Amino acid sequence: MATTHKIFFKNSINMSFVDDESIDLVVTSPPYPMIEMWDDIFTGICDFPKNIFSNSPEIAYEKIHTFLDDVWLEVFRVLKPNGFVCINIGDATRTINEKFQIYMNHARIIQAFSKLGFSVLPSVIWRKQTNAPNKFMGSGMLPAGAYVTLEHEHILIFRKGSKRVFKSKLDKALRQESAFFWEERNNWFSDLWDFKGTSQKLKNSTSRITSAAYPFELPYRLINMYSAKGDIVLDPFLGTGTTTLAAIACERNSIGIEIDDLFREEIYHGITDSQEVLNSRISQRIADHINFVNNSDGEFKYHNENHNFQVKTKQEKNLKISAIADIVHHEEVFHVDYV
Repeated sequence: MATTHKIFFKNSINMSFVDDESIDLVVTSPPYPMIEMWDDIFTGICDFPKNIFSNSPEIAYEKIHTFLDDVWLEVFRVLKPNGFVCINIGDATRTINEKFQIYMNHARIIQAFSKLGFSVLPSVIWRKQTNAPNKFMGSGMLPAGAYVTLEHEHILIFRKGSKRVFKSKLDKALRQESAFFWEERNNWFSDLWDFKGTSQKLKNSTSRITSAAYPFELPYRLINMYSAKGDIVLDPFLGTGTTTLAAIACERNSIGIEIDDLFREEIYHGITDSQEVLNSRISQRIADHINFVNNSDGEFKYHNENHNFQVKTKQEKNLKISAIADIVHHEEVFHVDYV
């Protein structure tokens, strides 16, 4: 199987170049409203003065989410019936005019998706803890003036319509190849994920020195969990291209949209230079399973002939994890072959 990955540098509000009901899965992380590092981006996109954050923060908060609402409306249009949307979002803590409070971005997005008619599914708390000595906010050891440390983000999960049904012989075969290991299921489908974030420093962008990049592990899990080989994954806030890399590793096709053209070099180099790193992660996934089998006291009744190892359940018998053979780049399109 080969996959195709398309990169567009456009405003994600208008996805007219993406066909209606053509996307199987959306995995994304938008800029977080009311996080100060994103003020300049949102004032430009939403066309309001920067002093709105100090003069009318509640209005700024709602205007930003109104912009995101337009993106979610487009997501609804392009997503297939039974498709999933996974959104990594953090709430914002901020002091404005000497008033400290939290802005509940995840709750506002859930509200928007509910209004669009999506089913709201159980979500994941991503605990990206920090060991910084100054992470505690407030009056230290004295009561009534300190605040709980915000060390988690949300991974919101929505579905458009009812449960997906795999009808054709080919679809069923691809679903079986796309199975995950029993032990991965037990880890991935927990409502608490505990792994570190990733560096947000950029190499080439002159307009921004940081990104909203999430670690590769996050989209890698989500794409394996909520799509099958050959599906199309969309990220309307592509950033540095992590979702595309995860889609490549999972043998899915993808479309990425990024508004900042200065990310172009960062994204293109990231993809063309990714083969060795992605194959290492693919190999590690297989090695982790073999290690699980070798160190388990449990019984393994089934054999996976694609990889010649034991598996826990019948659903894993046809699981197939392919390595990347080649990545070919032509303008905004990347073609990937597997072996």
